[in-house]
Amino acid sequence: MHPLVLAIRTGWFAQGRFMGKVLDEWIDDTQEFLHTKLPHLIMVAIIAFILSRLLRAITARMIRVAEQHAAGQVRVAQVKTLAGVIRTTGLAIIATIAGMQFLAAVGVDLAPLLASAGIAGVAIGLAAQNIVRDMLNGILILIEDQFNVGDTVRVAGVSGVVEAMTLRKTTVRDGDGTLYVIPNSQISTVANQSIDYSVATINVSVDYSANPDKVLALLKGIAMDIRNSDDFRDLFVADPQILGVDAVKGSEIVFPVVFKTLATKQYGPMREFRRRVRIALEEQKLLPGDPYRVFNWVLDTGARVRNRAAAGPEPTHDPTAPPHQPQNPFTGE
Repeated sequence: MHPLVLAIRTGWFAQGRFMGKVLDEWIDDTQEFLHTKLPHLIMVAIIAFILSRLLRAITARMIRVAEQHAAGQVRVAQVKTLAGVIRTTGLAIIATIAGMQFLAAVGVDLAPLLASAGIAGVAIGLAAQNIVRDMLNGILILIEDQFNVGDTVRVAGVSGVVEAMTLRKTTVRDGDGTLYVIPNSQISTVANQSIDYSVATINVSVDYSANPDKVLALLKGIAMDIRNSDDFRDLFVADPQILGVDAVKGSEIVFPVVFKTLATKQYGPMREFRRRVRIALEEQKLLPGDPYRVFNWVLDTGARVRNRAAAGPEPTHDPTAPPHQPQNPFTGE
């Protein structure tokens, strides 16, 4: 036997004495630990290390793919945010499981700890369930690429441009400058107006007396001039469509014109089209439509023609003047 062991096994640590028995139990426990539990802990540590490295490799791969194929820096930033959340959450889960295995190996009773953690988890979950829903929905928005920063959207009854988005909230600014902060859990339907293309319909109203064929040719010429102009040529996805006569209301004929442009780029061509239509109607002596202006078609007889000639020329009637309001016979007004 080794001299050091012989020295320890004398005196208080001699076999049969109290401290000797304690030493024997320590030696037995150490042998059992080295024989059974230590290999298990080493295997747990190796598996935890491999899983952590694998998780880091997957998230790094996500970022590299996003940098190579993403449409812009905004999407890359979103993927980096999502990758960071996945990596942090995964490492926390791996560390928790490995720690519990180590505690169980050294003889710590995990039942009270798990019970306390379960009660605390339930309490935290009830108090922060809205935050959890916000973050889960935010993760889905990022994964599915429902919208990005800079897109024009309509979410939760609010329309505007997305200024910022996180896992918990989305910030939208509308046309008058109001800033809305929307929790992601309230976003159930997304209307994204910044994807692919936009379609705009302009209803041109012309007086009933105008020749429809002449108006159609006029509108088509104006629309194609805008389509081929240097300022708006690159904004159009397809040629404008003149759909013909859509409705007749009183003395008004409606001609719809459809523009198909890049997403959210329809407003400039629409304004220019309205401006040119106003000028063209004046040049062609065409009246704008008025649903409350009504023409009465009357067939004149010979007697009416003679009476009209004897009475002299009729005063010129302005068709754009407001209709005459009859006098109330009861009030005189």
